[in-house]
Amino acid sequence: MTDIPASARPRQQDLPYDLERALSAVVSIRTQIPEDAMTARMLGTERAGHGVVIRESGLIATIGYLVTEAESIWIVDGTGKATAGHTVAYDQETGYGLIQALGRLELPALEMGSAADLSEGEAVVLAGSGGRSNAISARVQAKREFAGYWEYLLDEAIFTAPPHPTWGGAGLIGHDGTLRGIGSLFVQQVVSGGDAVDGNMIVPIDILQPILDELLTYGKTQKPPRPWLGMMTTEMDDALVVAGLVEGGPAERADVRVGDFVIGVGGEPVDELAYMFRRIWATGEAGVGIPLTLSRDGEMLDLTVKSVNRADLLKSPQLH
Repeated sequence: MTDIPASARPRQQDLPYDLERALSAVVSIRTQIPEDAMTARMLGTERAGHGVVIRESGLIATIGYLVTEAESIWIVDGTGKATAGHTVAYDQETGYGLIQALGRLELPALEMGSAADLSEGEAVVLAGSGGRSNAISARVQAKREFAGYWEYLLDEAIFTAPPHPTWGGAGLIGHDGTLRGIGSLFVQQVVSGGDAVDGNMIVPIDILQPILDELLTYGKTQKPPRPWLGMMTTEMDDALVVAGLVEGGPAERADVRVGDFVIGVGGEPVDELAYMFRRIWATGEAGVGIPLTLSRDGEMLDLTVKSVNRADLLKSPQLH
């Protein structure tokens, strides 16, 4: 069910492209994850969201957290027809996941456009599966850097409002009917005047396109994996505080503790999440030791976290 009011849904008479055709490329994704998977505790064992058909062969782009460690995937179209799928790739750096349908979807593919062409204030459609009743007319509120506490960074994310009630994997459709991004998060953002506005963070399609062929060929990109610490850090009053740790992860093993303040990386002071990530990733590839300076109970301490490749801890996709 959706709670998008009829007045907020897109109307064909306002758009130059075939709205029904574009919306039919958005499908429902339902996944099952093993209970012993690393991401099960944080993201759950049953996940649901959307995906967008980007090739008529049944290739679907979605947000990665829906398919990470999935042992079964079902794709449901607007008529209710269910088709099995499998994970082709999950890319931690961009946050994109790719699914291949294992049967004929008989759905059109949505052509990929570019988020670079979007400007603030521009009208867009954010579409979940289910046609007009699950699509919302929105506007681009901002395009800016986004840092996520789970060791994730986008140089330029898209922020839209009003928010879609089921944003995960929803397709952002531009004025010409092309796919501009995939929905990732519900966020509150501050706009001019200092008011907080509810909206969505969208991952630009532009960062998928250069790596798409690599993902289809190898299931991952060929660049060296980034160091991963399993340390969830948030910004609080111009400081960085450890808010959570992945059980058994590198940071926990190195005796980083929840409540520690991260003061420096490799001897360089850090007080901003994006800068901290860039300092960690600049140290070397996965496996390198990351020197951290922490403040704990008013005392400074230095320790080194031996990083890992996060992909090594994830259950591999169940290929059919």
